[in-house]
Amino acid sequence: MELFWFFPTYGDGRHIGTNRGARAVTPAYLKQIATAIDDLGYDGALLPTGRACEDAWVVASTLMPFTKRLKFLIAVRPGLMSPTLAARMASAFDRASEGRLLVNVVTGGDPEELEGDGIYLDHGARYELSDEFLHIWRQTLNGEFVDFAGEHLQVTGAKVFYPPVQQPHPPLFFGGSSPAGIDVAIKHCDVYLTWGEPPEQVKEKIQAIREQAALVGKKLRFGIRLHIIVRETEQEAWEAADDLIRYLDDETIAKAQKVYARMDSHGQRRMTELHGGDRSNLVISPNLWAGIGLARGGAGTALVGSPVQVAERIQEYADLGIETFILSGYPHLEEAHRVAELLFPLLPRKLSIPSTSKQQAQAAAGEIVAYEHFPTSSTR
Repeated sequence: MELFWFFPTYGDGRHIGTNRGARAVTPAYLKQIATAIDDLGYDGALLPTGRACEDAWVVASTLMPFTKRLKFLIAVRPGLMSPTLAARMASAFDRASEGRLLVNVVTGGDPEELEGDGIYLDHGARYELSDEFLHIWRQTLNGEFVDFAGEHLQVTGAKVFYPPVQQPHPPLFFGGSSPAGIDVAIKHCDVYLTWGEPPEQVKEKIQAIREQAALVGKKLRFGIRLHIIVRETEQEAWEAADDLIRYLDDETIAKAQKVYARMDSHGQRRMTELHGGDRSNLVISPNLWAGIGLARGGAGTALVGSPVQVAERIQEYADLGIETFILSGYPHLEEAHRVAELLFPLLPRKLSIPSTSKQQAQAAAGEIVAYEHFPTSSTR
């Protein structure tokens, strides 16, 4: 099991849909998150993409030198950059980070946003473009000279001269719930990502993708994107969930749902259908809460409960085949610590930091009592 965190490059705070408790996402704040999750032992972190976000490649490049182990899951956007430029960027980052790059392929699902970036393609054509993009990207990173003439892209003599550390290329992650998106994922990618739908829906999706991939001899790994609201007791966790949307009014919900309704993303539609914009119908599965999706696009569900409950729900997804969990919580700095403290000891995972490291052995775990006694485990 791999546990990732999230860089909130479009805003953070204690409540969603309001400026109460809001926090400016400055380079200094992102650096705090990066050094914290690197030290806490998260395996990697996702940087979101879109016109509301700071550029993922620039942000990751500024944070990478302050980390030692953390992998960076960074988006490439077919249509916004050429595949050869994207390949050179990937190779350079992978070498500079000594093999810590992961690539998230984002085709895009909001026609209005895409038109603002000069892309006037319908849903199907965008996945055709992604297919051509990844064909060129993969071959050039594999050290080949590439001549290619497709419906949307054409290159002659394309070449990447400096290879990445990870061969044949950094792992490709891909999320797309439509048949066209799944086809591209099976053809090109290593890890298929889903948002936090109820386990039964995730099970059906994984099973269908596995069967389709097996027909062409492909075996994919799977990941999931979820928020986490974990507290020492279940009651405290649900109180924290209610507090997160305490200032979210109906007008803000309506504005958000209007934007999501115009999107042609199958994944966003599936997220929206979980709650239908109705704040009275948010618990959609045991310990799975859709309140965040009232105002936030993309990942809109959170696992809510005590450490044991949340760990059990995570293990349910793992039993379905999920290996990579991309988690987040508001505010992202404090919740990264809380999740590591409460959940990490309960989950089977690949530890990024050896528990017997000299640095950990010499560090005080908790405040020393009366200047000479190390704290012991509480029995309460």
